[in-house]
Amino acid sequence: MVNGTAAPKVHALVEGSRRVVDSGWFGGVVFSVIMANAAVLGVETYSGVVADWHTELKALEHGFLAIFTAEILLRMVAHGDRPGDFFRDPWNLFDMAVVALAFLPITRENATVLRLLRLARVLRAARFLPQIRVVITAIGKSLPGTLSFLLVGTLVLYVYAMVGWVFFADDDPEHYGSIGRAVLTLFLLITLDGLGDAVRAGLEISRWTIVYFASFVLLGSFVLVNLLIGVVINSLEEARAIEEAEQAEPPGPAPIGPAPEPLRQRIAAARQALDDLEADLGTTSGRPHAPRGGGGVSAVRCRCSRCPARGPSSGS
Repeated sequence: MVNGTAAPKVHALVEGSRRVVDSGWFGGVVFSVIMANAAVLGVETYSGVVADWHTELKALEHGFLAIFTAEILLRMVAHGDRPGDFFRDPWNLFDMAVVALAFLPITRENATVLRLLRLARVLRAARFLPQIRVVITAIGKSLPGTLSFLLVGTLVLYVYAMVGWVFFADDDPEHYGSIGRAVLTLFLLITLDGLGDAVRAGLEISRWTIVYFASFVLLGSFVLVNLLIGVVINSLEEARAIEEAEQAEPPGPAPIGPAPEPLRQRIAAARQALDDLEADLGTTSGRPHAPRGGGGVSAVRCRCSRCPARGPSSGS
């Protein structure tokens, strides 16, 4: 008897928590608290303010932590009937880790780690801003393509750095005296910073250096950079499609229950029409058909002249 009365109460608690979490005002309140937490973090960078308002700032920190803890607990209760969904959401895991680590003694004793955790709370604002979520998702999806870009870029830098060291090390040791200096020089040239000075210095050595710099700028600044931009844009499109699919995801199927009376009447009428249609088809084709019934609908006697169900003809 206790379980029978407790189950509806638990279900009501889960439904109530879900309505609160899914409401617009809940997200607005949490977002405002996150922004207030960020403002307090900025105020604490002024030593004079901290010295004068130390007690008040400490109380605000405890208040923020209590609000964030209550938010996480409320989200967990809202997923009481499907806890797996809560832990499958990366944002829920991030929020729970940021809040839970703040309660560890080793964290609270380390001021630097505690400040970093408080700063991590500001990143939670991305949860309530769809565009930022899209960008963060795109960054994650662009990592494989970015890794390929880095490998290709490193190979190009290394080859051109070795060529530069071979030809320019004696005449320009400041920029090409070693492989490290040559890589640093060429990495800056990818951004086109100091390209004019580098070309002028190369022309004093040989006129053929223009081929070296022109090919590197064409390959490094134009091809590789545009390749990276293409990877990022493609990842943004995928992330935007994922976000739109999640927003347009239909709700779960409605619970299956007994069909209402009008629906049963419509089913019965459909069965009656199907029986009549089969009888007409039997009359047209000349094949006998057994009467069909069931489901609360009276059987329809076939009107076919050859069907034994009709009986002897009145004229015979």
